[in-house]
Parts: sequence; C-alpha cells; structure tokens
Amino acid sequence: MRFVLAIVCFVLAALTIGLGVAQKTVLALPDDVSATITTDTSAPITVIDGAVLNAHPRSQTITMSGAETVFAAYGRTSDIQAWVGESSYNTVAFDEAGKLVNTLVPGEATAPSAAGSDLWYLDYSDENSLKITVNVPNDVSLIIMADGTAPAPTDVSIVWPLDNSTPWATPLIIAGGVLLLIGLALLFWAVTHMRSARGPRRKSQKMPKLPRQPKYKPSRVRPKALESPNKGRRSTKTSLVAVIPLTLVGALVLGGCSADFWAGRTSSIVTEATPTPSPTAVDGVPLEAPAVTEAQAKRIIARVSAVVTEADTERDAELAATRLAGPALELRLANYKMRKEDKTVKALAQIPAGPVRLTLPQQRDSWPRTVFAAIQDEDTTVPSVALVLIQASPREQYLVHYAITLEPGAEIPPVAYPTVGTNRLSADSPLLTIEPAALALAYADILMTDSKSASYELFEAEGDSLREDVGLAEKNRRKKKIPSTAKLSFTNAAGDGEIVALTTNDGGALVTVSLDEVETIKVVESGAAVNAPKSVKALLGKSLSTKGLVATYGDQLLFYVPPVGSDQKIILLGYSQGLIKASEYKKK
Repeated sequence: MRFVLAIVCFVLAALTIGLGVAQKTVLALPDDVSATITTDTSAPITVIDGAVLNAHPRSQTITMSGAETVFAAYGRTSDIQAWVGESSYNTVAFDEAGKLVNTLVPGEATAPSAAGSDLWYLDYSDENSLKITVNVPNDVSLIIMADGTAPAPTDVSIVWPLDNSTPWATPLIIAGGVLLLIGLALLFWAVTHMRSARGPRRKSQKMPKLPRQPKYKPSRVRPKALESPNKGRRSTKTSLVAVIPLTLVGALVLGGCSADFWAGRTSSIVTEATPTPSPTAVDGVPLEAPAVTEAQAKRIIARVSAVVTEADTERDAELAATRLAGPALELRLANYKMRKEDKTVKALAQIPAGPVRLTLPQQRDSWPRTVFAAIQDEDTTVPSVALVLIQASPREQYLVHYAITLEPGAEIPPVAYPTVGTNRLSADSPLLTIEPAALALAYADILMTDSKSASYELFEAEGDSLREDVGLAEKNRRKKKIPSTAKLSFTNAAGDGEIVALTTNDGGALVTVSLDEVETIKVVESGAAVNAPKSVKALLGKSLSTKGLVATYGDQLLFYVPPVGSDQKIILLGYSQGLIKASEYKKK
C-alpha cells in the first residue's frame, strides 16, 4: 500500500508541475493585441472614438506617423466634435471582421492648429512620429493632426496589453514539489518497513523436533486451588490493551466532529469604501458636464499666468489680448500705456500660476463656458486672487475677464465640487436678493451717499475696505483739498464687463460685475489751470489743462449675494481698481 501511495504522489507531482510550467510556456497568452490602419485621404484631422480605444481593457498605446509634424490630444468626445466643427476628418472604427477601417467625413479642407487648446486634457506633438500611452474612458476620444493644413498622419497603430499573468503557475509548481517530497517520503517508509520485516522468506523452514513425553511422577505436594479466570495480571493487561485503542479512536472521532471543526475559523473581511460617483442627474433630469476638470483648470491658469507675466514685462498689448478680455484687459492696457510714458508707474499685480485652492466650473456642454477659480499663495502676506474665465467658442481659449484681489479674511461660501460644477444665472435672475444687473449701481450709490442710500441695508459694511478707499468720506475729503479755481465732482456708471453669477450651495451666488467711477475736475475761474496727477498725466499725455480733466477708474467687484428671502447681507469679497481712461474736460 505504501508503494501504491508513493506512485500516486509521483504521478500527481508530475501532472501539477507540468501544468504549472505549461502555463508559463506553451499555454501562455500573448503580451498584447494590436490593430493598425493606413488612411489615404487628405483630411487634416483623424478622430478615434473612445469606444475604439476601449475595444480591449487596460491602457492603449497609440503610434502615429506619416507626417512631418504629428500632434495628438485627447478630450471629451463632445468637445472634440465641437472643435472639429465643419472641417473634413477621418473617423476610425472596427468593421465586422475586427479590423480598423477609415470613414471620411467631408467638410472644409483645412483647420486651425489644435496645439495648446484649452479643451484638451493633455496634448502631445513631435516630428515625423509620435507614440503615446493613455487610458481613457468611453466618453473620451483622440484627435490626431499635422498642422491643420497638411493631411493628418496616415499610419496609426493601437496596441493593448493583455493580462497574460499566470497566478496558478507558481502554486501548481510548489504543490507538485510538495507531492514529490511526500512520494519520496512514502517510498522511503515502504522500503524501510520491508527491510525491518526481513523481506519475503523463500527458503523452507526445518520442522521442529517433537518434545519427549515426560514421565509421570506423582506429586507429593497437594495442588493449589484453581484461581478464577477473571483475575490475575495476564487477564488485566489484555483488557487494557483492548480498551486503550478503542478509547483513543473514539476520542479522535468525537473530537473531529466537534462544532469548531464543522464551523471553521471565523475571520473578519475588511473592504475599502467605494468612492461615491458624481451625480449625473437630479430628479431624473441629466446634468450637463462641468466646463473643465480640476486638472484642466490648473493647467489653463498656469498658461494664463505665463502669458500675462510675459505681456506685463514687455508691455505687449497683443500678447495680453490672447489671454485677457473685458475689464481685466482694459485695466492692463491702460497700465501698459502709463508705464511706457512714465517709468515710475508700477505694474499691476501678477496673476499667479497657483496654487489653485478653489475651482468652480459651470455645468455647460455648449458655449460660452465660464470658470471661477481662487488662487491662494502659501505665503499669507500675498493677497489671494479670484479669476473669472470665459471661453466664447470651442476654438477659442479661456480668457480672464476679471482678476480680483480678495479682501483679507474673505470667506467664499461653500460651492459645488469641480466634478459636478454649478449653474450660471442670468443677469435678470429673480432668485437672489437683488438682480445681478442692478448690483453694480446699487453698490455705487452706497459709495456716493453712504447710509443715505436706499441700498445701504442690503450690503455688509464690516470688512468693506473699498468704502474706506473711495467712499463718501474720502470723496468729501478730496473735494475740500481742491482750490476755489476748480470744482471736483463724482459720477458712476455700470461697466461694460459681463455680469457673471454662479450659484453657491445655499442658493445664493458669486456675482462679478464691473463699475466705472468717473472723477471730473472743472476749471471754474478764467485763466486758471489744473495739474494732472501722475497716472492721469501718463495716460493722457498732458500735465496741465485750462479746461479740466476727466479720469475714469474701473472697478472689478466680486460679491456674495444671498438667495431671495434670506436675512443675510450682500458681502463684498474682493475688488480690483485702477485708472482706465483719461481725457480733457469738454463743455457739453
């Protein structure tokens, strides 16, 4: 029996070891699967849909060649389709045979360069050929181009790595080794047992001699009485030998049938919490996707910072216009002109590249799109900056319309996560304590009349440093300093900047508006003249006027406006102000 068990172990060991080795060699799957295509059209763009990229699980390695310049980027499929627009492009898909085929979508023969577009999650470019590895979901596609004029790269190859791991190979080899050792142990045991039994006896044994019959001699001693067969040492030992094995066997059997044996050992299973996905619908109504991801916003702001910093250094108005618009651009251009005329005029505060502490994109699949961001430096002495960026169309970049310095200690109310986004309210929305379109002039009235304003009770006065800088008290103080030969007056008007209102979690909104404050100093005595301040002189190009001067200061204002019916007050969260226009006074 021992020999039989040893042979069985040897056979099982050979099978398990062989199967384990086979999984690593002859039964091993290939490392990857690939598909290639060569396009033969003159279309400037090739688009590979996310469904094609995810034809196999895991990451995708795409190799592109066949053009002097190769550019590739991936982004949301809807964004790529919007950027392609009316241009002709190739679309790549699998046919019924599982091969990549190309379909030409006719359209315009050329397209602008897609390099550096704010729509892309990431983009790449190289000469002659390009190889990238990505891992995108189904709603993300890949766009491939040359320079927009030349045909798109003709040769495209996609490689998907396969999971050819063999988790059972090593355990099978180890199990085979264990069975081999058990077989060797059984074989050694069988041989040892056979030798201890002296092997089989093949020689015949001699018959023993019969003992001689003893002679009868009567005993003189009287025989003892016979003892009971139930007593004595021999009878006791025999009983113990029989009882002990039965007792041991019973104990083992009963022990093996205990409750612990059948129940097994208990163990606690610890599972990681599953991340809660961002909501895609509310009350069954699908939500639009946020304008940008958080990573996109950070990359866009870094690009904006680099461009504006260079434009500030070179006083390059054209370069600044590629990343600024509205009130932010207007203030910058006026500063460039003043600095060109007067070297002592300081440059405006730079737009920092980061760190971006808050990103609030608009929920928007179409255009224009709006993004609010707050940048707070780790150095608490550096003022925090709030940016409002707007993208007018798919092929345009995000432009900063407002660059606002936040008030010290300003607290932005809770807003939605960047993965969800928020809504942008219309300028005449009735959902707030005041319509966004009326906000700028309501606040301007407070700067002009202070507590006499009808809007005074709507706004929080504490922490509002702009009132201290240009409010009624400051205006009266400046009027008193004007000589009797001139007269100073103040007026205001709503600025030309877009009114942007983005909702907060409590139903209120972050509202950015622009306000123009106009200072007019008239000469009221014949032969008198007024001297222009340094900034006005630099912008106007004149230091003295016998008529008077008109200076327009642009205010970029950020407010928190509570929802309608709330007892909270409107809070000024930040502002930026500077001279934007200067002219000589003309009588009407």
